[in-house]
Amino acid sequence: MTLDVDAVKTFVAIADLQSFTRAAEALGSTQGAISVKLKRLEERVGKKLIERTPRLVRLSAQGAVFLQPARDFLAAHDRAIASLSSVRRRFTLGIATHVGGAEVPTLLARLNAHDPALTIEVRLDDSRGLLDAFDRGEIDAAIIRREDDRRDGEVLAPEHFGWYAAPDFVHRADEPLRLAASSPSCGIRNITTRALDAVGIPWTEVFLGCGSFAVAEAVSAGLAASVFSCRLAPSGTIEVSRKFGLPALPPSEIVLLSTLTDAKSREALRTLAMAFREHRPPVAGNAGRPRFRSSQMVDGPA
Repeated sequence: MTLDVDAVKTFVAIADLQSFTRAAEALGSTQGAISVKLKRLEERVGKKLIERTPRLVRLSAQGAVFLQPARDFLAAHDRAIASLSSVRRRFTLGIATHVGGAEVPTLLARLNAHDPALTIEVRLDDSRGLLDAFDRGEIDAAIIRREDDRRDGEVLAPEHFGWYAAPDFVHRADEPLRLAASSPSCGIRNITTRALDAVGIPWTEVFLGCGSFAVAEAVSAGLAASVFSCRLAPSGTIEVSRKFGLPALPPSEIVLLSTLTDAKSREALRTLAMAFREHRPPVAGNAGRPRFRSSQMVDGPA
């Protein structure tokens, strides 16, 4: 039995994104075309791989068994193709420290498996620093939180924020709110202070750390409160906006910026975007805390 590479790639994209709509967009195709490719693959292997209803797309039992071998098949194909070329390509990818979570190693591993001939240099910084580096041409692509009123870049996901503190953190209404921040230029710090100033809540910075990790440590230790992405709040902290009457925070977006134009690099970026969306858990609406993605997803417009 011979498998068609494009058909297997289509199956994996549908399985990863749990949506024919998003899979078609990621592959630069149409829903009709990927439906045909999936049908041909299912006929070839003699198994139903994807179960689809008007609202849900999910793996069948046979599809779940086939998924990892399908990934291995595609990785082996890509390695074989890459071995025929002695030319290695590279690009520099910036990832904002307050955007990348535990999924970052998975993203890079997926990129490496997709194109072994591609060397990726990763730079970690805050969104503003990476945006400035991108505009200066120092990095080729960046995953950042949207800054200011810029509208360029591919939207990867919405980003929501909350006020977090240790469970035993004490704030008295007649005292300024004790804050921790990473740097005066940090965009999240600016969101924090503008929100407090808008409602007339006094504040004072009692901890100014170097990087988001240091701020998380200070908050976890009960020294101060701070604003975090709801999916990256420090372990053991709680959302305290209702407890202390703190203002609602405006949402933002995580975007992918790129100057890369060659087909191979653009395909690698599509793989990166797919992997980011796959491994980034949605945020629970009222609890303000991360929750795991269900094994089912509504199929509809991306």
